[in-house]
Amino acid sequence: MNFALFIREIGRGATGARDMSRAEAQQLYGAMLDGAVPELELGAIAIALRMKSETVDEMVGFLAAASERLPALRRPQGRIRPVVIPTYNGARRNANLTPLLALLLQRYGVPVLLHGLSDDYGRVTSEQVLRQYGLLPSGSLQEAQLRIDEHHLTYLPLPLLSAGLDRQLALRNRLGLRNSAHSLVKMLDPFQGDAVLLAAATHPDYLTSMRAVLTSVGANALLLRGSEGEPFANPRRRPTIEHIHGGVSDILFEAEHDSLRNLPQLPENCDAEATVGWMRRVLAGEVSLPLPIANQLACCLYACGRATDFHQAKALVAVEGNGLAMV
Repeated sequence: MNFALFIREIGRGATGARDMSRAEAQQLYGAMLDGAVPELELGAIAIALRMKSETVDEMVGFLAAASERLPALRRPQGRIRPVVIPTYNGARRNANLTPLLALLLQRYGVPVLLHGLSDDYGRVTSEQVLRQYGLLPSGSLQEAQLRIDEHHLTYLPLPLLSAGLDRQLALRNRLGLRNSAHSLVKMLDPFQGDAVLLAAATHPDYLTSMRAVLTSVGANALLLRGSEGEPFANPRRRPTIEHIHGGVSDILFEAEHDSLRNLPQLPENCDAEATVGWMRRVLAGEVSLPLPIANQLACCLYACGRATDFHQAKALVAVEGNGLAMV
């Protein structure tokens, strides 16, 4: 493959660069994931794409290359789709409540796969919170499948899911910038279209791009603006939550804009110990579950088929809250 040709076309800046077709993007990104691109050319490609900005067609091609290299996980028996939760940002200021959402889904019998990084530039990751809670990462794909089948919950470190994407994320340490992989990992479905993807982005432009990509590939996903990039609803003010399915997008909850009358009780800081202590109190019904997260939980129950319709999903969360209080 002539990498210089690709670099010459995409490396001419935001106004002079030529966009790649889906097929070209899939071919190039496949080589990147396979470790077939020399370091100099790999860095040039990453910077060129950052300067040019990826098109939807390019991202669809990149995602196709990543997906065809993913190991396949099997959906557990039954009508309920598993929920895939990519967790790659961690907590910097406020508590990371992604693990709480996963545990709530597990209570309703929903299979959940979390995947992410062990460390993220000093932030508190979901893996760290889950370890503090007593749930260790799966050590292999076989173990992950077993845990999903038997316990309906597992966390899988990215290197076991996609070593190629893990290497792409690691480029940030050397280049100082994010690259395409930081968006791609949030759109992976190891169940090959048989799951519900919980997709989140921090900036509106990325939400627009992710919506277009997920719609284009026919994904079944819930899309929202994340909390510091993590895929749980802001517990102080609910973001828009939309359901992407069959190539269309339906808004399930509109964003809240009014000032809150009652602020939810949240962890005193974002470290793993404080977060887990608060989570245990929520799960025991001693502290109220913030309403935005309860709303997101209802969206998940609807999208994965745990409820027959959205009204039943909201009723399940409101009436059968497994001992949870809600505000």
